[in-house]
Amino acid sequence: MADATSLLRVSPVIPVVTIDDPRRAVPVARALAEGGVGIIELTLRTENALTSLKRIADEVPDIIVGAGTVLTPAQADAAVAAGAQFLVSPGVTPSLLGHMLTLGVPILPGVATVGEVMQVLESGLTAMKFFPAGPAGGPDYVAAIGAPIPQVQFCPTGGVSLSSAPAYLALPNVSCVGGSWLTPRGAVENEDWQQITRLAREAAGLTAALD
Repeated sequence: MADATSLLRVSPVIPVVTIDDPRRAVPVARALAEGGVGIIELTLRTENALTSLKRIADEVPDIIVGAGTVLTPAQADAAVAAGAQFLVSPGVTPSLLGHMLTLGVPILPGVATVGEVMQVLESGLTAMKFFPAGPAGGPDYVAAIGAPIPQVQFCPTGGVSLSSAPAYLALPNVSCVGGSWLTPRGAVENEDWQQITRLAREAAGLTAALD
């Protein structure tokens, strides 16, 4: 249950979304779903993030909602209680990883080194977030990890854009990427849901473009 491999196949891009006003949470999620993106990673970076997460979980059943920026076991517990269907951490510690493994939802631990990949692999997980993807080495680095550890599938996040995503998605050990460009702050604050739907539609078409 904890392995998130199947989640990485839901969409070529997992939107990494930060929402300040919970009233905008449901419209954002619906706009993404309308554009063909059926998954959302809502970051726990704002005071009302859990409220936003619960609203999406309760009111947008056609999208899989997860919690991102999970830093502590307490945050993981609170996110699952609010309705998170998966958890994403920017990095990993033994205590956080061990706790998340007990919660009964898929988890996507963040890794940036081969040692961290091996540590998570020892826990039985083969799906991981590669973060921060751009500064950590980009597609070449992810491809290099695939040579000795081909069984791991990554979701590179951090510095990924619509233009750079295809280079990651072309790799055999990348199932999807994470990106914040689908929900620009201006579009969210101005409630431009059509722009978000358009960006989601572009993102959803990335896999087709690679075929």
